[in-house]
Amino acid sequence: MEYPSTRSEAKASGATHYFTGKPCIRGHVALRLTKGTCETCCKEDWRRDNEKRRLKPKSEASKAAGRRYYLRNMDLVKARAQARPAKKKQSYRRKHKKANPEIYKALTNARRRRLKDATPACQTANDRKEICEIYASALRMKELTGIDYEVDHQIPLISDVVCGLHVPWNLEILTKEANLAKSNHI
Repeated sequence: MEYPSTRSEAKASGATHYFTGKPCIRGHVALRLTKGTCETCCKEDWRRDNEKRRLKPKSEASKAAGRRYYLRNMDLVKARAQARPAKKKQSYRRKHKKANPEIYKALTNARRRRLKDATPACQTANDRKEICEIYASALRMKELTGIDYEVDHQIPLISDVVCGLHVPWNLEILTKEANLAKSNHI
């Protein structure tokens, strides 16, 4: 594309950029915006300002605006999140877990409590051995096929309708996708 060579030519023709071929104050030989600034300098300034802004804590007004945006565009936000590469999602989860250890400690403890409450006192050593074998089978299946398998409770441990027990005959091996789709349902 052919750009005007002076700012006055760019303004006269209505162009947004012009190219002089001379370095700017910072030494960039790049396109210039019609307002007179070097495009590369502008990008560097934006990048620097964004880094500074990222380090500052968010105001309550900014957080509220973010929540309103999410509520208005929930489907779009969820679609974008689903489209992210798996490695990026994994990286985000690791950072979140590292930044919020108290949340994950509470979740782990709650899960252990639910399992303990759902385990009947009459459970035998043989039952516990069967449970371990089911979990080991899921791991072997994952290693053999490369597909993520999980052990699921057929009747969920916590539900509005009925609560199941952590016993061998209530466990089944499902793919990760099937388990997520089933969620907390029978």
